[in-house]
Amino acid sequence: MHFTINGQYYDIEPDIRTSVLDLLREHLGLTGSKKGCDHGQCGACTVLINGRRVNSCLSLAVMHQDDSITTIEGIGQVGDLHPMQEAFVRHDGYQCGYCTPGQICSAVGMLDEVKRGWASHVSADLDSVTLDDDEISERMSGNVCRCAAYPNIVDAIREVAGQKAATPEKVDA
Repeated sequence: MHFTINGQYYDIEPDIRTSVLDLLREHLGLTGSKKGCDHGQCGACTVLINGRRVNSCLSLAVMHQDDSITTIEGIGQVGDLHPMQEAFVRHDGYQCGYCTPGQICSAVGMLDEVKRGWASHVSADLDSVTLDDDEISERMSGNVCRCAAYPNIVDAIREVAGQKAATPEKVDA
């Protein structure tokens, strides 16, 4: 089977029952995507497949041969962070960090959905999506943060979307 993950081509033969998450973590050593609930309820395993957000624990790898899979490792690297990663750091949107890779992948995918004009369940206007706090919360509702960093995550997303976010205060040590 052929997979393109983070722009790199892989030829690998996993068991047909292998999830995308297990392919990434166990077969390729890409451990950024986390196994949280393994039932698609927490979003810690969110990756982008052909630009769309997918819970990788629920999707079989064989379904995604020749698709483009992007994990947190493909979004940015140390020294070359994606703007969303930088915003998460600036706004303290990561707390313990376990859910952060899925949150960031989901946020990047979500902003692309908004850019394409895709409405959500709370969109007031189907022709023009306004990215307010309710819209962000609805679109990110598939990603759980047990540390409750939600206000900081929303601020980071708003910043990257080009909207005014609360500026975090600097603390002198």
